[in-house]
Amino acid sequence: MAAAGLKAGRVAVFEDDAALAAAAAERIVNRLAEARGPAGIVLTGGRSPLTLYHLLASSAWRDRIPWHDTHWFWSDERAVPADDSRNNAAMAMHEFLERTPAPRENIHAIPTDGTVEACAARYEATLKRFHGADRLAGGRPLFAAVILGIGDDGHVASLFPGQATLEERSRWVVGVPEAGLAPLVPRISLTLPALASSREVLVLVSGADKGRVLARVAKDDDLPAARLRNDALTWMVDREAAEAMAAGQG
Repeated sequence: MAAAGLKAGRVAVFEDDAALAAAAAERIVNRLAEARGPAGIVLTGGRSPLTLYHLLASSAWRDRIPWHDTHWFWSDERAVPADDSRNNAAMAMHEFLERTPAPRENIHAIPTDGTVEACAARYEATLKRFHGADRLAGGRPLFAAVILGIGDDGHVASLFPGQATLEERSRWVVGVPEAGLAPLVPRISLTLPALASSREVLVLVSGADKGRVLARVAKDDDLPAARLRNDALTWMVDREAAEAMAAGQG
């Protein structure tokens, strides 16, 4: 069921961030169990996924993940060195993947050692090799699951309001020379079609601040988050965010 005011997807409300993370982990594990052969999971940066990352790395969940058949990708990256604290992959490695038996060859960080356009082209080539095809087709999704957060301005991945990258329909990855929000460094980002090519898209929304952002997304079709489309798109919202969203829509 679509959420009131949201054009696509359903809203699932959880008591708190811990319950939200547990439900997201269950969905990811189920998608991996359904996969036949290698399956890709898209990770995201920011604080939204931290509870989920810690949970997936815990002893209670590690044995439920087929590590050798699971490949890890990123929705976007900041054009900073891999050891920079602003690097999304570095954060996910430290908080999650380094605590697991994930094979290094299954971890596909976005390159940052070049221009953002060159890095985007290299990452798109990586995705095409993994997918075994040069085009995205509806019946054969690129990923098993995509995990996203939502920015204070309604951006997802590094697709910012008002930028031309929102209109991209052929490329899977784009360079973003100017970020729309701090940290103001260039980015590399998956495009909306690439993010949509997944068996499930989970948007994690925790806290009153993010709930107020989601209320704005419901009112403004031009915000990037409002443009997400997927048959299994779920806005996973904790109670605090849900209450702030409802107040913002009132």
